Amino acid sequence: MKETTYNDSFEEKQGKTDFRAAFLKYMARWPWFVASVIICLAGGWFYLRYTTPVYNINASIIIKDNKKGENPGTNLSTLEGLGIISSSKSIESEIEILHSKSLIKNVVSELGLYINYFAKGSLSKVEVYGTSPVTVYFAPQDADRLSSPLSLALDYRAGGKLDVSTTINGKAIDKHFDKLPAVMSSEAGTLTFMLNQQSSNKGSCSLKVVIQRPINVTKAYLEALTIEPTSKTSPVATISFQNTNPKRGEDFINKLIEMCNRDANDDKNKIAENTAHFIDERIAVINQELGSTEEELESFKRTSGLTNISSDAQLAVSERSTYDKLCVENSTQLNLVQYLADYLDTPENAYATLPANVGLNDNTLIALITQYNVLILERNRLLRTSSDANPVIQRLNSDIQNMRTNLATAITSVRSGLLITKTNLDRQASKYAGRISNAPAQERRYVSIQRQQEIKAGLYLMLLQKREENNITLAATANNAKIIDDALADELPVSPKKMMIYLVAFIMGIGIPVSIVYVQGLLSFRIEGRTDMEKLTAMPVIGTVPLAETAIAVHENDNNLMTETFRDLRTNLLFMLGAPDKKVILVTSTTSGEGKTFIASNLAVSLSLLDKKVIIVGLDIRKLGLNKVFHISPKEKGITRYLSAPQSTKLRSLIHPSGITTNLDLLPSGAIPPNPTELLARPALADAIEQLKQEYDYIVLDTATSGWLPTRKS
Repeated sequence: MKETTYNDSFEEKQGKTDFRAAFLKYMARWPWFVASVIICLAGGWFYLRYTTPVYNINASIIIKDNKKGENPGTNLSTLEGLGIISSSKSIESEIEILHSKSLIKNVVSELGLYINYFAKGSLSKVEVYGTSPVTVYFAPQDADRLSSPLSLALDYRAGGKLDVSTTINGKAIDKHFDKLPAVMSSEAGTLTFMLNQQSSNKGSCSLKVVIQRPINVTKAYLEALTIEPTSKTSPVATISFQNTNPKRGEDFINKLIEMCNRDANDDKNKIAENTAHFIDERIAVINQELGSTEEELESFKRTSGLTNISSDAQLAVSERSTYDKLCVENSTQLNLVQYLADYLDTPENAYATLPANVGLNDNTLIALITQYNVLILERNRLLRTSSDANPVIQRLNSDIQNMRTNLATAITSVRSGLLITKTNLDRQASKYAGRISNAPAQERRYVSIQRQQEIKAGLYLMLLQKREENNITLAATANNAKIIDDALADELPVSPKKMMIYLVAFIMGIGIPVSIVYVQGLLSFRIEGRTDMEKLTAMPVIGTVPLAETAIAVHENDNNLMTETFRDLRTNLLFMLGAPDKKVILVTSTTSGEGKTFIASNLAVSLSLLDKKVIIVGLDIRKLGLNKVFHISPKEKGITRYLSAPQSTKLRSLIHPSGITTNLDLLPSGAIPPNPTELLARPALADAIEQLKQEYDYIVLDTATSGWLPTRKS
């Protein structure tokens, strides 16, 4: 039951946390905290000093989106209304194009971002961009074949002299040039060294140039690039890019937008260029045919001598003229449809855009041509960022083939309709032909030739008009992405953040000592203070004694720390003893060397200062520690003699004065016997203590480790 009570008390004490004691335990090691904080803050300073900062560069653009009505009112929308070009771009597709690997690689190659320059500093290498006095050109195609980055050491001196050192395929190369520009051929490719006219640094310097594969730089730039619309309903997108050099980041974003617009404009011009090519071909043919018709008409008039047409014939001709105009328009449409069918059947035009709005009147056919051109344009744009194996490309190819089939069917249908219309018009015209059957054959011939001339002339004028419209398209191409805010780097770097680094360093400076002290506490199995004792046991703790350098630390009329400590210990002990008949005090411990003799000796001295008769009995008969404290020879007789022969030995004869106070006597251990344990177990020890109790007020027993207590009450 006692053991259960003890365990419950122990668990209850273990569950409570003494925050004040824990705080004092950490504060006792305050130099650790000061040193750790200083070292960590110094480490943070060095990290900030030699870490290259990363800046964030931002730009804003507005993307024209036909689906959301961005184009109306612009020159491009007017041309789309004429049917020459058609666009169906969306913000999402433009963002994907801006974020495409092929476009970024083109930007990296054009700006030469795969070539980095470093100036050798005192402790580190500083990257320079645009300020190096020497520039190196290495073709992107050659750089793509590099198996590992190519490093060049340049030593430039004023006057254009340059020393180059590098290693290619394990072979060291050293070159000296007296004048720039200079060319150096190698197994990896041709290196060209030129003076940078835009650099303000014209003095001597040492540089390190690192050439990487453009695709590797492209992947790194792709990860640092972010393009997001400002909202779901807004055509404005924000381009963010993180780089260690703000100027390089600004150049990259500006060039990215420029090349994106350039590619988009090339796509827009493709339809206009194909239309221009088609119109030029037809104009050349029609021009030749029109010239032949006019020459035939001129020759006919000259040979026939025609002057006036009779009134009857004129009336018939007037009626027939109406149908002739319709026949002219019908023939024009048939020619256009035939031209379009020939263009569609040409194998070279399998994936080329069709000429749009060249004068056709059938709205359904015009709509199909517009849809077909949209698919061709989308396919060509996707091919720049992917291959023919892309499922989207294959789907577009299938859609294009289906659309070509639909176009062929529609052209056949339109042509059939036009032929039917032509038959009807010819039948109506034949009615009026009978009315003028009596007209001179020359007049009929004249009208026929004139009609052919009108057909050719109308078609020629229409093609000239379309060519001018197409030229306007080529001259009025607008950019898809309009810059709202130019690329601009933030003044403060996004990493490393100075205050965050110092805060982390300060927290680490506090946390490291705390962790060390905490781990020490977890790994410690020693009792280090009163608190540990109170946690581990329910027994009362009557005092805490500090370490001392002298064996006897308590002296009469002294008020030092040790004297006061043993006074408190004496007071608490006497309070616990209570009754006057309790005179025996046994001092022991669990292991050797824990200060049993020191405590017993000084406690006895402190008790004797109360004018009480006190005696110390040395029961640690193996080590004779009491003899060393009071400078008693180990050959002196002690309690072991009495325990060996109590009948023939007088206990009083074995007692020695302490030499410290008259109230304190000593009963040393004496000679070391061969059987100390059995000797202490004899009844003679209890008899000796009973005799000492008759003469002394207090008896202090200095025992061995886990000292033995007599079975009798003492």
